[in-house]
Amino acid sequence: MDWSYDLPLIWTALIGIAVFMYVLMDGFDLGVGILFPFARGERERDIMMNSVAPIWDGNETWLILGGGGLLGTFPIAYAVLLEALYMPLIVMLLALIFRGVAFEFRFKSRRNKHLWSAAFALGSVIATFAQGVVLGTFIQGFEVDVANRIFTGTALTWISPFALVCGAALVAGYALLGATWLIMKTEEELQAWSFEIVAPIGLLVMIGIGIVSLLTPFINPHIYQRWFAWPNLLYLSPVPVLVVLTAFLFWRAVENRHDYWPFLLAMALFALSYLGIGISMFPHIIPYSVTIWEAASPPMSQGFLLVGALVLLPVILAYTGYSYWVFRGKVADAEGYH
Repeated sequence: MDWSYDLPLIWTALIGIAVFMYVLMDGFDLGVGILFPFARGERERDIMMNSVAPIWDGNETWLILGGGGLLGTFPIAYAVLLEALYMPLIVMLLALIFRGVAFEFRFKSRRNKHLWSAAFALGSVIATFAQGVVLGTFIQGFEVDVANRIFTGTALTWISPFALVCGAALVAGYALLGATWLIMKTEEELQAWSFEIVAPIGLLVMIGIGIVSLLTPFINPHIYQRWFAWPNLLYLSPVPVLVVLTAFLFWRAVENRHDYWPFLLAMALFALSYLGIGISMFPHIIPYSVTIWEAASPPMSQGFLLVGALVLLPVILAYTGYSYWVFRGKVADAEGYH
């Protein structure tokens, strides 16, 4: 086995899984926050918040794992990406902190409960939009001095129409995850309201996926060749076909008022979109100039960190699985789970 070749691949997969798990798990509780202002009263907001109260902070474990893994195993990429994306990342982290504070204070406050509700919603929207901007900027690529491996762009590189479109699309996407989560976890009036709003949100998400998918191949010749050069066009055609099929199944599940399938199929849409981004980017970790092998830390470092990851990952998975199993039921009014 050639460790200098295989270890970067292994760590790319691990970091990719960590980021994807964060997007799914923190995505639906951020989505609940995005939908917060549209709920029909504080009672429904209490139920919405109780649905994610036991698990929201654990969901962010995956973000720490992905960021820490990137620092230890691809330090060049970490340095370039952090410098290029410093402003939206700081905004995202501050919004997540602000949202977490609002989450806890809302449970205790009586006089200012409405203000903490607004803070929770605002923090959720800002954090989500910032994540979408980071994604859009990453897809666009970065100006890099390849010889010296340093970022040569400006602090405002992330401000572009494409990145802003990605930010708006992700807000809609997380709102879809939040709405389908509420369908799965709530009952009666709140579930009925969630069914009412999920169809227009789903339409916005499909429009967003369509716009980003149409624009992405023209961002860089590398992406265009990856998707449209023969025989790649044949090999990769199942991905958009599966997106259309999943969207159709999603509409059917919503139409038939299933409790669980809308959430599972919304996650499948995210998985297929994430797969499409991975196909477009690979093997670059700094698009489109530095590959995962060029940015990798020494094999000794990656191997050492891999041992720790193999110990840590089962613990995280066990804790996460146990938490979701314990709180697997429906939320019973404002009292919590039953």
